[in-house]
Amino acid sequence: MQKNWLERTELLIKENGIEKLQNANLLVIGLGGVGSFAAEFLARAGVGQMTIVDGDTVDITNINRQLPALHSTLGKSKVDVVAERLLDINPALKLFKINEFLSPERMEEVIDSQKFDYILDCIDSVTPKITLLKMAKRKKVKIVSCMGAGGKVDPSKVMVRDISKTHNCFLARQVRKRLKKEHVNKGIRCVFSNEIQSEESLKMTDGANFKRSFYGTISYIPAIFGLYAAAEVIAYLTKDSK
Repeated sequence: MQKNWLERTELLIKENGIEKLQNANLLVIGLGGVGSFAAEFLARAGVGQMTIVDGDTVDITNINRQLPALHSTLGKSKVDVVAERLLDINPALKLFKINEFLSPERMEEVIDSQKFDYILDCIDSVTPKITLLKMAKRKKVKIVSCMGAGGKVDPSKVMVRDISKTHNCFLARQVRKRLKKEHVNKGIRCVFSNEIQSEESLKMTDGANFKRSFYGTISYIPAIFGLYAAAEVIAYLTKDSK
């Protein structure tokens, strides 16, 4: 007789918790070093329905920190690689793929396309991120937003707080500033690190896909951000189930 693959999870969150996860519908935007780990560990927890979004392909520079990035997957769509992996973890997962960089203009359409219980914002570009946060807030959809994982090396400094409590993060500072103009000062849960970023690891880019610069990253920090985001969502969905 085949064992239930969620047996260990059920011991912890009981049958009621498993049921809540199986009934959940999540939206994960961004499948890089943060989002790929968040998506995988939501799937491993037994989430029943998920939409994953990313328009990028696997590049050799992704191998140091992203789950879909292997030498065998170079040039392949991240959405396709992650989707194959998630369905191999849970073949019963109801999975939808959106293979595109979500422009600010497309955010509302995607959020309205299904009734999502939670959105995971794993975007690392400011303008699409701001649009997503504003839209989720306006439509009263729960969201957890991941801030800058680059330029950081200390895992003990990663935490989840309200956007108003973030500090020592340049991305969070930009997000707070832009949201303030929209009269949004609090009410968004954020994963961030309060470690001072290493300025020496900053590299400027051509600004493609809303991204003008990036910091160096170590293998484990983006993953920790993704796991904190997944944990935040799972805790919310399974509260009162233990």
